[in-house]
Amino acid sequence: MINSRSIVLSVLLSFLMIPLSMNAQQLFTLEDLNYGGKNAHNLAAKNMWLTWWGDQLVQTDVEECYTIDARTGKKEVLFTLDEVNKWIKSDDERFVRHLMNVIFPYPDKPLAAMGNRHAYILVDFKQKQIVWQDSISGQDSNDWNAASRATAYIKDQQLYVADGEGHEHQLTTDGSREIVYGQSVHRNEFGIEKGTFWSPDGQKLAFYRMDQSMVTDYPQVDLSPYTEKGIAKVDPDKYPMAGGNTHVVTVGIYNLQTNKTIYLQTPVTDVSPTALQQTCYFTNIAWSPDSKTVYMFELNRDQNDCRLVSYDATTGTRMKEIYRETSEKYVEPLHPIQFLPWDNTKFLMLSQRDGYNHIYLYNTDGKCLRQLTSGSWVVSDILGFNKKQKTIIFKGNKEHPLHQRLYSVSMTGKRQQLETVDGVHNAVVSPSGNFLIDRFSTPTRARVIDVVDLTKKSPQHTNLLEAEDPWKGYQQPIFECGSIKAADGITDLYYRMVKPADFNPEKKYPTVIYVYGGPHAHNVEASWHWGSRSWETYMAQKGYLLFILDNRGSENRGRDFEQATFRQLGQIEMQDQMKGVEYLKSLSYVDQDRMGVHGWSFGGFMTISLMTNYPDVFKVGVAGGPVIDWHWYEVMYGERYMDTPQSNPEGYEKTSLLSKAKNLKGKLQIITGYNDETVVPQHCLSFLAECIKAGTQPDFFVYPGEPHNMRGHQSVHLHERITQYFEDYLK
Repeated sequence: MINSRSIVLSVLLSFLMIPLSMNAQQLFTLEDLNYGGKNAHNLAAKNMWLTWWGDQLVQTDVEECYTIDARTGKKEVLFTLDEVNKWIKSDDERFVRHLMNVIFPYPDKPLAAMGNRHAYILVDFKQKQIVWQDSISGQDSNDWNAASRATAYIKDQQLYVADGEGHEHQLTTDGSREIVYGQSVHRNEFGIEKGTFWSPDGQKLAFYRMDQSMVTDYPQVDLSPYTEKGIAKVDPDKYPMAGGNTHVVTVGIYNLQTNKTIYLQTPVTDVSPTALQQTCYFTNIAWSPDSKTVYMFELNRDQNDCRLVSYDATTGTRMKEIYRETSEKYVEPLHPIQFLPWDNTKFLMLSQRDGYNHIYLYNTDGKCLRQLTSGSWVVSDILGFNKKQKTIIFKGNKEHPLHQRLYSVSMTGKRQQLETVDGVHNAVVSPSGNFLIDRFSTPTRARVIDVVDLTKKSPQHTNLLEAEDPWKGYQQPIFECGSIKAADGITDLYYRMVKPADFNPEKKYPTVIYVYGGPHAHNVEASWHWGSRSWETYMAQKGYLLFILDNRGSENRGRDFEQATFRQLGQIEMQDQMKGVEYLKSLSYVDQDRMGVHGWSFGGFMTISLMTNYPDVFKVGVAGGPVIDWHWYEVMYGERYMDTPQSNPEGYEKTSLLSKAKNLKGKLQIITGYNDETVVPQHCLSFLAECIKAGTQPDFFVYPGEPHNMRGHQSVHLHERITQYFEDYLK
């Protein structure tokens, strides 16, 4: 019989064992947690590098490539790094350093493409020989085409093409810092990630030409000469600020067969100060399957009138306006059209014209044949096609706003879910669409990789990897997720809370709100640890509560949710964040006298906005790379969300933080990269000048030579500095 004394003793022993167990676990350092840390790679979840050779799954590793049976998971060696370097037959023993970036561009041929120190090569791994190589590796912006084996690249600011025989063709002669060829334009807005676009047959190259001679130089300073005791030098950056002159973009088409270039006859762009609204943005370039037509979205400078237009790729003639979408706020094309592999007369288009991003089926005459997906949820991306079943494979958040799931949809709109696990999924689809690689994580599973067989009536899953917890053996915080109502009293907002491992609800904890809050981003999702940043773990380990809320204006929640902040950035966002504060104050374990806030970029803007609009709430803040006044932000982003300063002077005045400098009460540290080309240093410096006038006392720290985000090991230094500021003034 167990007596009361033994029960009390066992309870006492259990309480004594808790701290012993906690102490037995290893504590994190920033070298462990931060991506620039010396030990961070050892604490990343185990991974596999996978690609497709037709329907054959291939694992590419450092030393070997393996085939993997998609139905059984069985592996066999395909070829090794040592073999490739022997086939090269060179005195250099290690032409190819690793096999992790190998691709298989021809589904029906045993050819692997890879780069070495001197060239891009094709390896026939059946015949065990190198069958083709170029000699231009190392140039900028290389864009290789599998059909023609031609490569577009930049050399000395000029655009070149090397054909499949290795002959070099110089396409331009006037390239400079003011005339830019073959690179991203419009400051990488509108889904633009590169500047060259090969036709399907590899015989024509569409490319951007950007004239930025009329754009104001921002006076950046190059400090690198100081390492040789030299004098710093001016290194200006072309930066088009809101309401000012922006660059002029045209699109060229180079014909490899004729060795001639023509330019698309796009609308005339007038960049005079009196006609700024006539400027057009050209984005999402796509080719017809027969390589005869170029399709492109054209967006006016107000960004409220978007047109899909076709052009003759031989003459440059403007052929037809296929689609037009207008808005009282803005239209934002982010994806090129995609033709159906089984029907060259039909294509897919993504649009949120019904309030949510969905897939529409069109023909080349501009007729909308069908809306293939619909509902109060968002299609994130089209991932591929199943050619036999004639279905589209895509990802979206139909099940829940915090999830990303995988689906297929037929031409009649019949939808099928392709996996069964809640979480955040992404996939790489095989060329035929018969198989896909499903990579996902959940709040409690760091990384899972399955291969999915879509040839059956019900998708068949084979697990390739279930990564164990990479933080096993470390003292981990508590990760929680929940929701509150937005300031409108209707909309659900989702939050993440990170608590110390030894959390005690009877204690009161200093609390830091981490915020971003801007467009095209979200912080909370159903991935590992609810999407938590590793710095939150470091802070929780030091005894803080962390609270992260996705306010209105963030992504993946539909058009109205995103556009609620139009012409008044920061205002709705602050209202929602203060609802988060209200929730925190309702919790007995949150110390209301020790609340801090931290964010970077738009989050830096939000940090200072909250510190100066609610000076009695936040005791400490750290703002990194903050926007201070939207007058000084770039045209494309700034004018989309704020319109021009000329048309929205009240909005620009209301959102500017310059007039709020006098309100600062708490301790505020501002941090910037000295060579930030995204949020230029003028923002920070101007705010400091206003603080000096007002007699308020922020702290300021600069990373010399660094851009908008700190690179490499400097990121460890940055996060230690951020942490120490809260340790000094909040704890």
